[in-house]
Amino acid sequence: MTIFDQILEAQELLGKNRENAQSPEEKKWLLLASEALWFVWRNGQSYEFESYLKDVDANAPHRVIAAFNTRDEADAWLRTQSKPPDLALVLIADEYHVVLSSRDGTRCSLVPAPDLEYHLEEMMRDGLPPAGVTFNTREEADIWFNGQAEPPAQTVIQIGGEHYLAVYYRNINHRALFPFSRVERLHERRKRRAEEGLGE
Repeated sequence: MTIFDQILEAQELLGKNRENAQSPEEKKWLLLASEALWFVWRNGQSYEFESYLKDVDANAPHRVIAAFNTRDEADAWLRTQSKPPDLALVLIADEYHVVLSSRDGTRCSLVPAPDLEYHLEEMMRDGLPPAGVTFNTREEADIWFNGQAEPPAQTVIQIGGEHYLAVYYRNINHRALFPFSRVERLHERRKRRAEEGLGE
């Protein structure tokens, strides 16, 4: 079944449920979901949506819309956006950041986001996941990772005794290696906030 068929089937189901909805508010939310699917279709993003669903099925880290080596590069890119994205994620030096922008696009900022640390923490709920492949050096891992035309959305690997998550962001053709030890930063941040009497 193509992505177009899937969208049509979903819209048909949403329409039936809307007819049987018990409250005006429920009807409103079902209409919103249906219109969101039409938005994807009519803006020519059905294949991109299909790709996104593959990443969701793979339980991969949240998608990013761009990746930059430095904050200056990211800021320069943001200034060139005539309609800055809002609440989209980008990578800066392989660190997640969320784009915050006003509706009129006059105010934009990039704020660090702990999305990846949460993802790694969830993967470690029952301990470190087993590595699918092992390397002695980062160089060996990079050669392996870059040698794949289209790697899986995520793969657990081991480099010199340390576990990493190899993530492929297919929508921007970007590869990144994240050490599982990054979860320690999340734990340290939680500890500090608890000591200060703040929430997460």
